[in-house]
Amino acid sequence: MEINKYLIKLIEAARGLEALDPFMGKSTLTKTEFRLLQEVVMEQEKGRNIISSELARRLGVTRSAVSQIVTKLEKQNIVKRTAAETDRKIAYICLSDYAAAMFLQQCERANAAMEELTEVFGGERLDRFMAEYDELCKAFCKVAEHHKFIEKPQN
Repeated sequence: MEINKYLIKLIEAARGLEALDPFMGKSTLTKTEFRLLQEVVMEQEKGRNIISSELARRLGVTRSAVSQIVTKLEKQNIVKRTAAETDRKIAYICLSDYAAAMFLQQCERANAAMEELTEVFGGERLDRFMAEYDELCKAFCKVAEHHKFIEKPQN
């Protein structure tokens, strides 16, 4: 049976993009751990804190799983639990000072790499690629949903 050449190329592209490491091997986090940190950072950038139950909802895992991840990351001095001032039963998950400094440093390196990529590939070409990629994703989701490869995303 022959596999469609476009499907093969899409899979190769996805694997290639997934293999990119903007943190240059400095991170040994699992995808779920990294996603958890993304959520924590996004809330902190908005001047807000986040609790375990909200992290569990966003990550699609149990609160127990989040608790295990947070405990592991606490031992590595990446996150810390901070009690809410108004209710000591509530614990916010925050980046440790060490992790915040490391995250900033790694983001600066990743941003520098992206700036260089933009210079090498061209900003306009990159913008066109991203726009086409967005359209491809929408089309793929529509077809995949029709063929029951994926469930329709809930907004």
